[in-house]
Amino acid sequence: QVQLVESGGGSVQAGDSLRLSCAASGRTFSSYFMGWFRQAPGKEREFVAAIRLGGGRTYYADSVKGRFTISRDNAKNTVYLQMNSLKPEDTAVYYCAASRENIFSRSAIHYDYWGQGTQVTVSS
Repeated sequence: QVQLVESGGGSVQAGDSLRLSCAASGRTFSSYFMGWFRQAPGKEREFVAAIRLGGGRTYYADSVKGRFTISRDNAKNTVYLQMNSLKPEDTAVYYCAASRENIFSRSAIHYDYWGQGTQVTVSS
């Protein structure tokens, strides 16, 4: 089992950058496929980015491709989401998620563990 704690959210202006961090407990972090999701008010939770166990393969939603970068440091049990050129439509609660299966999925149901979320607000 793994516990996830996100940090790094905040309120910024359009065009600014933020880096989210997700710290995981446990000694088996490197065995989890990690993802970031977000949920805006009144909307479904949506996939943002994901990264394989060793960090060699990453996946992005079309809406963030070229602006966001996911990475992981298995030695620090942490996954990051660097967000550049933020837009008002990026405003949401951002969640870190872990899957026991090393298989990419955009669906939240395939992730086994979730953090509590961190708020990102982008104003125009």
